[in-house]
Amino acid sequence: MHLVFATSIVPDGRPTTGYEIANAAILGALRRAGARVTVLGFAWPGSQPSEPDQTVLLGHVDVRTDNASLCQKVEWTARAMAAGTTFSSIKLRIVSVDDVRAALRGIGPIDGYVLNSVQLAAAFKEVFDDRPSIFVAHNVEHRSAEENAAAASSALQRFLFAREARLLKTIETRLCRKARFVFTLADEDRVALGVDDDARSAVLPLVTREVAPDPTPRTVTCDAALIGTWTWQPNRIGLDWFLEKVVPHLRADFRIRIAGRIAGTIEPRHPGVEFVGRVPDATDFVRSAAVIPLISTAGSGVQLKTIETFELGLPSVATSLSLRGIAEPPANCVVADDPIAFARAMEEAAAGAPRDIDGRSFFKRQLAGLDRNIRRGLAVLAEGRQGVAA
Repeated sequence: MHLVFATSIVPDGRPTTGYEIANAAILGALRRAGARVTVLGFAWPGSQPSEPDQTVLLGHVDVRTDNASLCQKVEWTARAMAAGTTFSSIKLRIVSVDDVRAALRGIGPIDGYVLNSVQLAAAFKEVFDDRPSIFVAHNVEHRSAEENAAAASSALQRFLFAREARLLKTIETRLCRKARFVFTLADEDRVALGVDDDARSAVLPLVTREVAPDPTPRTVTCDAALIGTWTWQPNRIGLDWFLEKVVPHLRADFRIRIAGRIAGTIEPRHPGVEFVGRVPDATDFVRSAAVIPLISTAGSGVQLKTIETFELGLPSVATSLSLRGIAEPPANCVVADDPIAFARAMEEAAAGAPRDIDGRSFFKRQLAGLDRNIRRGLAVLAEGRQGVAA
């Protein structure tokens, strides 16, 4: 079976965002299941595909809003309004529908599409109607946009996020209705998208690496560490909750390091909070902390930071939302949604309770579940093809 994996950003061998890490895991599972997969999409500026022989590049584009100038943001907004499409999809319209069709013709005979999230599928929706498809819903995008609207600091932002939410709901409904099978990353998302039927959808447990990490000794240099793309609004909502509601209840000498890109400036009120920006190795960074706070309070899908923490066997304190998509959290994860309880659990974990565990069993369960459900979706797609051929 030859599939086209249609995605906004193609793998370049250096996955830095949760979206890219998830894509690598899903592509690996598709190929382990025996599918031939050609990736179609854009690359970051200055980047090249990690698998050029299996990738068709539509161009180079930076889709990050925080990197854009005010003029660029205004242009994107105006074009999205004029086209009646989403802000996220208009960024990809640097090529035409005919260009995308020509790229697909160049790939040769294909059996179907894997529509990876909504951005590319919405930007060129006419292109992907001629073959059966699988839709991969990384998040319930319209729910995230609604939460962003509720958290917006200005009337204009609320209006734009609310508009995005309305359009995304229509797009997600269409993609789910058209798809032969839908993959989500959390069971709650199947319900939210209206596809909570085992014959139509399945959850993909994810992994963040190709092989299970061996437990090794580590040196702790801080009490807690967080890393993330804080320019993504659902992540920023969680970070603001953590800094404003949890951190004030920590003792003054509690040391917290926060890595990752962040928009604007944050003036922490706790003397132990340090923003360190980009770090050379994300795994080394989190392994330097006694405890990992998992602080999601908004959004959907799955938290890749949660999965990596569990793979590494690190002690953690997690909100309930940080555990979406996780069937069996490890024993050294403490769940707390109350800010004071969260802070107390962090202090206890930093003092040595709970301790590190071997994360290989968690990794193996996730990988087995991922491969099993990918095979289910491909089987449904194959049945549909046979029905059309008959």
